[in-house]
Amino acid sequence: MVQASNPSNLLCVGQFAGAHGVRGLVRFHSYTGAPKDVLRYQPLRDEQGQEFRLAPGGQAPKGSKGDVLVVRVAGVEDRNAAQALNGRRLYVDRAVLPDLTEEDDFYHADLIGCLCVTEAGDRLGQVRAIHDFGAGDVLEVVNGPKGGLYLPFTKAVVPVISIADRRLTVRLPEEVMGEPGRGGDDETETDSGEAA
Repeated sequence: MVQASNPSNLLCVGQFAGAHGVRGLVRFHSYTGAPKDVLRYQPLRDEQGQEFRLAPGGQAPKGSKGDVLVVRVAGVEDRNAAQALNGRRLYVDRAVLPDLTEEDDFYHADLIGCLCVTEAGDRLGQVRAIHDFGAGDVLEVVNGPKGGLYLPFTKAVVPVISIADRRLTVRLPEEVMGEPGRGGDDETETDSGEAA
């Protein structure tokens, strides 16, 4: 069993996304850098501590995003049981994940709640979530004077990241993407702690 002495040590590595077929297979959005890596971290557990063991279950449906896997979940044998998992997030203890050795490497969970400021020091808000709508990672920034913002998570837009200070320096592009809730897809996960 994965044990965590502190809930802050848990990182979200994915989320169930509904049944696939009638034999208990489940679609799963993986938040790991390489989607199939999530299968290496076993068992996983949900927010209530229930454990789950995942195994490869087949090919994802055509047209699925690259982070969608089809998995078999131990103990889930039919479509109803698979569908009942929809939306449930799975976590792993940070201690079982690889150490980050590169300066620009970090886990998405470490960015959630970070303050975003301009290069002049003006407050923009806090990171609520990191999304991937198909064209790369996007920061959702909320509770700022400009309202909500979607910012491309690139070195050009976010040149300085200080996890220790819980602060991101942002170089605002000429056009920032609309407000949260606009322009995204219907399957946006919010407040997730994604793993790199």
